[in-house]
Amino acid sequence: MSWGSELWDQFDNLEKHTQWGIEFVEKYTKFVKERSEIETNYAKQIRNLSKKYQPKKNSREEEESKYTFCKAFLTTLNELNDYAGQHEVIAENLTSQIIGELTRYLTELKAERKSHFHDGRKAQQHIESSWKQLESCKRRFERDCKEADRAQQYFEKMDADINVTKADVEKARQQAQMRHQMAADSKGDYSSYLQKFNQEQNEHYYTVIPNIFQKLQDMEERRIERIGVCMKTFSDVDRQVLPIVGKCLDGMTKAAESIEPKTDSKQVVESYKSGFEPPGDVEFEDYGQTMKRTASDTSLSNSREGKEKPAGKSKGKLWPFIKNKNKGSGPEDFSHLPPEQRRKKLQGKLDELNKDIQKEMDQRDALTKMKDVYVKNPQMGDPASVDPRLSEIGQNIEKLQFEVQKFEGWLAEVEERMPSKSDSHRRSGLYETQNNTTVSNNCAQDRESPDGSYTEEQNSETQVKANPNPNPNPNPNPTSSTPEFDDEFDDEETLPTIGTCKALYPFEGHNEGTISVAEGELLYVIEEDKGDGWTRVRRNEDEEGYVPTSYVEVFLETNAKDS
Repeated sequence: MSWGSELWDQFDNLEKHTQWGIEFVEKYTKFVKERSEIETNYAKQIRNLSKKYQPKKNSREEEESKYTFCKAFLTTLNELNDYAGQHEVIAENLTSQIIGELTRYLTELKAERKSHFHDGRKAQQHIESSWKQLESCKRRFERDCKEADRAQQYFEKMDADINVTKADVEKARQQAQMRHQMAADSKGDYSSYLQKFNQEQNEHYYTVIPNIFQKLQDMEERRIERIGVCMKTFSDVDRQVLPIVGKCLDGMTKAAESIEPKTDSKQVVESYKSGFEPPGDVEFEDYGQTMKRTASDTSLSNSREGKEKPAGKSKGKLWPFIKNKNKGSGPEDFSHLPPEQRRKKLQGKLDELNKDIQKEMDQRDALTKMKDVYVKNPQMGDPASVDPRLSEIGQNIEKLQFEVQKFEGWLAEVEERMPSKSDSHRRSGLYETQNNTTVSNNCAQDRESPDGSYTEEQNSETQVKANPNPNPNPNPNPTSSTPEFDDEFDDEETLPTIGTCKALYPFEGHNEGTISVAEGELLYVIEEDKGDGWTRVRRNEDEEGYVPTSYVEVFLETNAKDS
């Protein structure tokens, strides 16, 4: 159905309808724009949420990231970030494919509508002007007819009056004829213009207006079609990202399915295993009888036999090394850690050093090749310019190799002392050490300091690591390359006993200044732990030294505590 034929007289209503159509496009554009803003804000909030729960760069978070459920959560956060990106894509596509297109189309639509209605008003004004002219011709014809009738009646009146002169009668007759002629002329003009107006009116209502209204109809149908396309695009924009959104959700599902409780349980063991063996059975001690001494206690003097541990102090330390006295990063050799954790730390440090050495070697190889190129082609560069960097890299490699040797020594010490060895082997080694109390110090690289770390000789290739002696000699000999205790046990007066202790674990005492003890052995305490992790004990008049505080259970006398 055509607007031109069906709505020929609804110009004003069509004008209102097309204006409402433009306003609808504007409203839909605003709707899509608000939807785009929602997608943008939603994506921003999702990204902020993902960023908020990302693990921080600290040691605790790094430890936690080893667990499968932590890895799954991290994967979920990353997938969620990608998920937010798809909503940003939706917002971008809505803006480019709908909002931008409709904004440009609205400008064209308003201009086209304005042009059509301008043509319509012009045609309307023209037909109205023609109608006015027709009405004017009609009124003039009517007026001339009336004037001709009046002139004819006047002539007839004058002609019948005997008192009127012949000249007046002739004048009245001529006037009547003139009026009749004017009426005839007006009739001709009116008839001619009426014919013209009817032709123009027919063209106006059957040609001009239908053409204008048809253009308006086509414009309106294109507008509706464009709205339909945009509505389809509105849904397609969402549908286009569904595969990627599905992949994000699949990634989250896969991450959740990758969680392995058994693996996480094993990881807990790896993270917190100390390497110690549980304490043995506590022996019954009969305070009603004289305490039976072990073989290592037979050398104690009679005056010291009465210094037994006071009652109420027999509670054993069930969880050794639970408290870490070393705050912060701890010693370089990680001696503040339990054996298993220390071994892991040392192994990790070795791996890092080996990677650094490999990097330096790769750089050295690259510079060496560059130098060879310069030697063969001097115009490309000076070979001597590479030498300072090669020398620096060589020094770095030497330092790193020295560090590797140092940590390998500590690692070997830890692996040697790990309680994974059989109990019989440990005890046989312990008694062998007790029988041979003189420890050879010829090889300084195999000697240990009381804190469990190695000390090394100072020579052209290595550097001396200071021996953290619990009681260093205030006047050391500067010419000696081997730190000694300087016979402090022989020269100084015998220290008084301040309590007793019981060995919870066997200690071989390879370090200079230490003393070997057997599990369950009773010793006298002559100097408390001063915060370095070592307690000074005495077995007999000639045997005294340091043992790890964590390896013994100390029972101080009351007066010693008070003092």
